[in-house]
Amino acid sequence: MRVLLVEDDGAIVRTLTDLLVGEGFSVTAEATQPAAQQRLAAERFDIALLDVTLAEGNGFAVCAAAREVAPDMPVIFLTASDDEYSTVAGLDMGAADYIAKPFRARELVSRMRGALRRTSPAENVLAVGDVRLDVTSGAVTRDGAEVFLSALEYRLLLYFLQHKGKLVTREMLRDAVWDSAGEYVSDNALNVYIKRLREKVEADPSDPRVIVTVRGLGYKVGE
Repeated sequence: MRVLLVEDDGAIVRTLTDLLVGEGFSVTAEATQPAAQQRLAAERFDIALLDVTLAEGNGFAVCAAAREVAPDMPVIFLTASDDEYSTVAGLDMGAADYIAKPFRARELVSRMRGALRRTSPAENVLAVGDVRLDVTSGAVTRDGAEVFLSALEYRLLLYFLQHKGKLVTREMLRDAVWDSAGEYVSDNALNVYIKRLREKVEADPSDPRVIVTVRGLGYKVGE
């Protein structure tokens, strides 16, 4: 899930980026209205988080630009706690939700997923065999029973399912799952993470059918 975060407070950007990446989102941050509008014109996003008041421009204009290029994309406004006008104006523009600053990070993630559930089509469920991952709710099931993954395990499984049927090298996993969070993982550590994930999603971890090792090359998730 790709998130456009439009916020000019660097501390908030860093905090939200770390949180959302940990929850399986991919985050692109812009600090100004013009930069955000250019980004919207060039790329596709699944949801936008817009600060109303920006040092250059405002979130309302970014919302209007989003409505032109992606009418169904949910938008959540970040507003000052006592700014009733911004709240009403944002909802009148078709925003899916608003959340007042200072906000609780986990509440924001929950409300983002709620907005995505209301607007996202069924193909946001990724599956292989009896393993299913709902990218809007974050729920993972195997044979109908819920599987509880850590944030890192979730990110690994999401990447594998997004590349179903394709070779996934160890370097690709490092770049996508760890480098985005500014982390490094050794070969031994990666082996441990893959082993733990298999123990949760494979019917028989000793004979994996979901995440299959391609000797000398990497991994492949079955069709």
